[in-house]
Amino acid sequence: MHSNLIVARMDVRSSAEVAKIFAEFDRTDMPERMGTLRRRLFSYNGLYFHLQDFAEDDGGERIEQSRNDPRFMRISYDLQPFIQPYDPETWRSPADAMATRFYDWTATE
Repeated sequence: MHSNLIVARMDVRSSAEVAKIFAEFDRTDMPERMGTLRRRLFSYNGLYFHLQDFAEDDGGERIEQSRNDPRFMRISYDLQPFIQPYDPETWRSPADAMATRFYDWTATE
């Protein structure tokens, strides 16, 4: 499984609206198109964490292929009032907000 973790800023009072926007998006075929198996949203002290799990390592590639879909463009637009870049000076796209995994452990069955 491949995972992406996006880190940004969000006022916790926006969490219900952000969850609603994602719930609407996730009811479409977009998660399947992007290869998304699971999405989890977290907040902590003004920070927003978006954990997205993919079945395969091509999740980033499939997201890139979906960027021009009007639904992808719409969710990006709808989230703008609520999600701000962690570092606005260096942010150009969500790829600039991806956390880097430096350790991974999985239980054996």
